[in-house]
Amino acid sequence: MKKRRKTDRRRHGMQVVTLCISTTMVLVLLGLVALSVLTARNVSTFMRENVQINVILNDTVTDADGQALGKHIATRPFAKKVDYVSKEQALSIVTKQMGTDPMEFTGVNFLEAELDVQVNASYANVDSLKKVADVLKKDSLVLDVVYPRDQIVGMNRILQPVTIALLVLAGLLIFICYTLVNNSVQLSVYAQRFTIHTMKLVGARWGFIRRPFLKRAMTVGLVSAVLACLLLAAFIYALYRFEPTVFEVLTREVLVITGIVVFVFGIVFSLLCTLLSVNRFLRMTAGELYKN
Repeated sequence: MKKRRKTDRRRHGMQVVTLCISTTMVLVLLGLVALSVLTARNVSTFMRENVQINVILNDTVTDADGQALGKHIATRPFAKKVDYVSKEQALSIVTKQMGTDPMEFTGVNFLEAELDVQVNASYANVDSLKKVADVLKKDSLVLDVVYPRDQIVGMNRILQPVTIALLVLAGLLIFICYTLVNNSVQLSVYAQRFTIHTMKLVGARWGFIRRPFLKRAMTVGLVSAVLACLLLAAFIYALYRFEPTVFEVLTREVLVITGIVVFVFGIVFSLLCTLLSVNRFLRMTAGELYKN
């Protein structure tokens, strides 16, 4: 009898370990999906916020007036950052780019002072920037407004399908993750179906029968979530060693949200799948248990 109990405990322990490992692998996959979706959102925002409007000022505008206009534009909702570039600074930039001073040929500085306006991500589309440009052109100090229309059209053409594809993929993988966890839990509960039936026969309430299974599910979910987060942290660290700039898009917010997603889904999936599996066997008769 003692030998049989030891065998049963060993078998039960192996079932729990196997369930933890399988749940951990599923949660790692889910965490990678969450990282991909959130990182893609940050990359999209990063690209949009690097769209720049060049506000070219009239030749008669002084540095003081140009800087004052820049401060005024910086208060507008479309502006994230505004830099004033004087005629002398513009000449210096062009000289570095060309490798020679244009004034050696022209004799005069033909460049105009300008304001480089970095826009907020929500305004990085052709329609919004056209409206912004029309508003800026009404100012008497402004000669022209230039923005990279073709670049924005191409960027949006790429980002929108990629975002939709990632969301669809995320939904599909969440369903797959749930199915994998559910199958693992069902196999674990299936091995104890006769124990469940015996407890029913001696008059135990369904809530009493469920309780140990749900406690185990909570423990498995927590342990699996911790292990999954450790594996994801190791992956992110390896990624950082390979590319240190990765944290420009893998922000603290992304890491915290990913951790929360892993813990919530780990616990919820384990509890929900266990509850459904135990209820399924509680509703079965003795004959149905042998058929399954």
